[in-house]
Amino acid sequence: MKVALVHDWLVTHRGGERVLDALCEALPDADIYTLIHQPGTQSPAIESRRIFTSFLQHIPGVHGRYRHLLPLMPRAIESLRLQGHYDLVLSSSHCVAKGLRAPAGVPHLSYVHAPMRYMWDLFDDYFGPGRARLPVRAAAHAVRPWLRRWDRASAARVDRFVANSHHVAAKLQRFWGREATVVHPPVDLERFTRSPLEGGGRGGYFLWLGAFAPYKRLDIALEAFRELGVPLWVVGTGQEAARLTSGAPPPNIRFLGNVSDDALPSLYRDARALIFTPEEDFGITPLEAQATGRPVIAFAKGGALETVNSRTGLFFSEQTPASLSEAVRRFDSWEASFSPREARSQAERFSRQSFQQAMLREVESLLSLSTKSTTRATTV
Repeated sequence: MKVALVHDWLVTHRGGERVLDALCEALPDADIYTLIHQPGTQSPAIESRRIFTSFLQHIPGVHGRYRHLLPLMPRAIESLRLQGHYDLVLSSSHCVAKGLRAPAGVPHLSYVHAPMRYMWDLFDDYFGPGRARLPVRAAAHAVRPWLRRWDRASAARVDRFVANSHHVAAKLQRFWGREATVVHPPVDLERFTRSPLEGGGRGGYFLWLGAFAPYKRLDIALEAFRELGVPLWVVGTGQEAARLTSGAPPPNIRFLGNVSDDALPSLYRDARALIFTPEEDFGITPLEAQATGRPVIAFAKGGALETVNSRTGLFFSEQTPASLSEAVRRFDSWEASFSPREARSQAERFSRQSFQQAMLREVESLLSLSTKSTTRATTV
């Protein structure tokens, strides 16, 4: 079986790229097609493949400013042509990857991390007042209707969708009018379950971890913990770093920047709890925290409702500093009933092997249907 894997871009290595890594392992002969690729940024499983890029790859400095090229991305993904014969196209899409035009007769299975959230339900989080400069906001408003039409039209070309959560599956129905099965993404549990469960939380700090993207709502955590005065350690960086880190932080808040993968398990384990502020389509960090035996304080919407339960974490109902502060205060009394073992068991439901087996079943099912359709057409 020859498979063409399609991914939006290969510039950073985050949750979407970890999914691609697992797909590469499950499909060892697959090639990769993507808008742009910055060599050396990905895992060996990805970097070792044949990687084909679009015309955007040739724009000087594109790896540092690709987000500004969003209006060109639909044309770029549609311009990619498969190099040789493939039995299946499998896209890993959070932007435009699902828009690649598969050759006639080649089925297309699309694993969707999210629709274009910045053009649909989270538009104001990215381009609302105070979120972007006026020219950027004006441009976003101008292209939004066209990008949404393209997003729906390109979805109609996909044979089958798999969503990374029930939350995302509902969005695909609402925005594209398409049904999707659900396969939760893989979590690399092994490195988070090596440490013993005893002794967790001894660092005394709360932990926030993620990209500094607008919808992640790090601003909520920063404001809440300034008022609370309890320790918060922040891991990550991103497009909002300058705004969120300007000025001297209060003494209880530490910005650690990006940290190595090897350092993450101990950061999780020594934290009292992970603070999870976004409405995430799925969200891997709550599962990583639970795998180390630590609880989560999460916004009660989106993927967190599928990965955290009332025995492994606390929820806050509004995406505001006041609501988060109230949850952190409740945590002091709730913490005594928390079971690290139960948290780890919750995380173990989302293993890499489970993901790979489920995706291979989806591949085999679609190929079987495609073969039957071809046979019927030939017979007629």
